[in-house]
Formats: sequence, C-alpha cells, structure tokens
Amino acid sequence: MLQLRPNCECCNRDLPAESTDAMICTYECTFCRDCATQVLKGRCPNCGGEMLQRPRRPAAMLAKHPASTERVLHKGGCPQAA
Repeated sequence: MLQLRPNCECCNRDLPAESTDAMICTYECTFCRDCATQVLKGRCPNCGGEMLQRPRRPAAMLAKHPASTERVLHKGGCPQAA
C-alpha cells in the first residue's frame, strides 16, 4: 500500500492525500509537480526512475488506511536527478 507522503522532498510543499500535484517514483519518493517536471525533468533524484502522478486513495479507504505523516526533505533543496 502506498504511504501517501505528506510533502515534496525538495521544496517541502504540502501534498495532502487528495492532491493531484503529487508525483512519485516506484520507491514512493514524493515531489510536487513543479519540482518533478521543472527542476528534476521527470526523473527521481534518488533512483533515476520516472515520476508519475500519485494515485489518490478513495475517502472510505483513506479513513481506514490513512496517509503517512512522515515528512521527508532533502536539506538544501532538490538534488540533481540520478
């Protein structure tokens, strides 16, 4: 099950579970759409994988399986894509 992390790893922008601006790689590294497309050019800086829009969990399932509250942030902003 996806963690649905609450923020962009680069700019720390809040990305609630229902956000359509959250992008993830296969390891669930999480970035906002602006950082993912403009800064990182669609590649995860951690693994080099492609980033796609994070799916949204239906409200009933979100209540049963809440989003993560763990914030991940790269100190110094976005690293360069791998």
